[in-house]
Amino acid sequence: MIYEEVSSESRTRRTLTGAARVLSALRMDGPLVIGLALTAAYGLVVLYSASAENLSMVLRTGMRLVLGTAALLALARVSPNFLRRIAPWLYFAGVLLLLVVAAAGHVRLGAQRWLSLGPIRFQPSEIMKIAVPMMCAWYLHERPLPPRWPNLLLLGAIILVPAVLVAKEPDLGTAALIAAAGALVVFLAGLRVRVIVGLILIGVAAGWFGLRFMHGYQRQRLLTFLNPQSDPLGAGYHIIQSQIAIGSGGVFGKGWMNGSQAQLDFLPERTTDFIFAVIGEEFGLLGLAVLLLLYAFVIGRALFLAVQTPDTFSRLLAGSLALTFFVYVFINAGMVTGLLPVVGVPLPLVSYGGSSVVTVLAGFGILMSLHAHRKLMGS
Repeated sequence: MIYEEVSSESRTRRTLTGAARVLSALRMDGPLVIGLALTAAYGLVVLYSASAENLSMVLRTGMRLVLGTAALLALARVSPNFLRRIAPWLYFAGVLLLLVVAAAGHVRLGAQRWLSLGPIRFQPSEIMKIAVPMMCAWYLHERPLPPRWPNLLLLGAIILVPAVLVAKEPDLGTAALIAAAGALVVFLAGLRVRVIVGLILIGVAAGWFGLRFMHGYQRQRLLTFLNPQSDPLGAGYHIIQSQIAIGSGGVFGKGWMNGSQAQLDFLPERTTDFIFAVIGEEFGLLGLAVLLLLYAFVIGRALFLAVQTPDTFSRLLAGSLALTFFVYVFINAGMVTGLLPVVGVPLPLVSYGGSSVVTVLAGFGILMSLHAHRKLMGS
């Protein structure tokens, strides 16, 4: 009996060692992979309920997760030196594609955001979520830190050009994520307090000035954020129904596929932007806490890997990718609970979506590459 137990433990250790070797050969970080896999699995379970048991939607999401995983595996093996060299080319190619979208992009639901290549339709704005922080990190790689005002002005142009093009599609949520990804690189480069204060004042002034160029529905979203009850059956409907769903779930929720707001179609966009509310209604505060703990583990592990990278480009890019994932979660949870305006940002690895899923996993592939190659990198 003792021999069988020892043999079983030995086999378990050999299996774990073999799995570690495979992950090492693939340049992947085991804990981060587990965290991402658990989050994606949680999302598929929730999506099945939120979509009213629409198996085809779940399968389409599963296929996109497979594509994203393929991108993660491929990028995890790419040399960081190669990533640094292609950063400006990727950035300018992305800006060019955004200009093509503005001139001849596919229009859907009143927004001109897509390019069609035969049966394939994609959003070039998703490329910029990675290209912008790569470009900012590339620019700062061989320059003294913290950056001085002339460098900050050029970085501001690098960030704002694609962000403005995306905002005009219109896609305010993605524009905010692109701007945040670039701004995080600048912040991680180290800024003096007076510079941070100056940038905040500039940002406030730019935001006030930008109100004049917003679409009518975007301005209405901001007004609704301040007082959702001002238009309960119109612009405020989303937030009100979302808050009802989360509040009615209590601590333990109503049970999987038993949420009245979601199942009776009171909650709009329940498979995409407002899936966080479905979790709150069906799984309660406990279910939301489990998801947020998974996110916290992924973000914490990603930051741990970022800290260990050896050079400026890798450290700034890896840190930005990790914190941008946090921004995804923060904005979605904030807008669903009424703490932030509704800007159309999906819940990463949980909401139903296409290119955003691939982009998120591709970003983690780059982060794993930066960490795995840390001992092999040259200057």
